[in-house]
Amino acid sequence: MDDAADTYHHGDQNIREQVHTYRVFDELTKYAALHVGVLVLMLSLWFCLGAGFLGGLIPGLVVLGLGIWFLRRGKPAEDH
Repeated sequence: MDDAADTYHHGDQNIREQVHTYRVFDELTKYAALHVGVLVLMLSLWFCLGAGFLGGLIPGLVVLGLGIWFLRRGKPAEDH
């Protein structure tokens, strides 16, 4: 048991896989939140305000397009 504690060196492990997994999770979370927000907007306009199907679809598509544009535009530089 004591041998395992002696062989561990803080900061020597390769974390490339964890960084990649975190970035994928981050991207999926951002786009999922955007889609849920657009869905709530569309259904609220359609059913709650009585704007009709096109009254909910058109603003929903505009917000979806703007959201995708803003999410893709703000990508940081990749660390190697």
